[in-house]
Amino acid sequence: MIENPLTEKLRSYRILLASGSPRRQQYLKELGISFDIVKNSVAEVYPDTLKGEEIAAYLAKLKSGGIKDTLKKKDILLTADTVVWFNGRSLAKPADLDEAKQMLKDLSGQWHEVITSVCFTTVAEQRVATSITKVCFKDLSSDEIEYYVDEYKPLDKAGAYGIQEWLGSVAISEIRGSYANVVGLPTDLVYKTLMVMVSSGV
Repeated sequence: MIENPLTEKLRSYRILLASGSPRRQQYLKELGISFDIVKNSVAEVYPDTLKGEEIAAYLAKLKSGGIKDTLKKKDILLTADTVVWFNGRSLAKPADLDEAKQMLKDLSGQWHEVITSVCFTTVAEQRVATSITKVCFKDLSSDEIEYYVDEYKPLDKAGAYGIQEWLGSVAISEIRGSYANVVGLPTDLVYKTLMVMVSSGV
């Protein structure tokens, strides 16, 4: 039987995922990667001088703090952060349902960027890979926004929406780049980066 090329190379490694996101966990499983979940709670605060991709990369690295010093040889820690970037500002997780509705009103009929950075940390090194996807929403009616927010309560999602939910099915008129990235994990980039790392014997 032919084995998944990445699974074979990772046989002597331990992959650690510091994320409670069920979507990121599912994507790693679909890549054929065995992993352990580790918990790490950090305040997601960044310097206000950072923009777009810089924010995602900074927070992805920040989330490795407190765990990276416990790593052993052949451990690879994955941490990630997703930023929704619109009109020169980051749309973080909404504080309440009213803010979620306002975010979606702002995104209605507009393009925005979904930026996910994944940080790969070992005993010897730390590298960050970033994916940017451009997403365009159709014009959203007030009823559509009200229904989605009240029904799905997307307070745990940057930009106040999940592309894998109802709104993603009805509201996206165009997408340029990785769909998986918008869900929260650019699987092609994770696969490529891990292949490079283990092939070089990290």
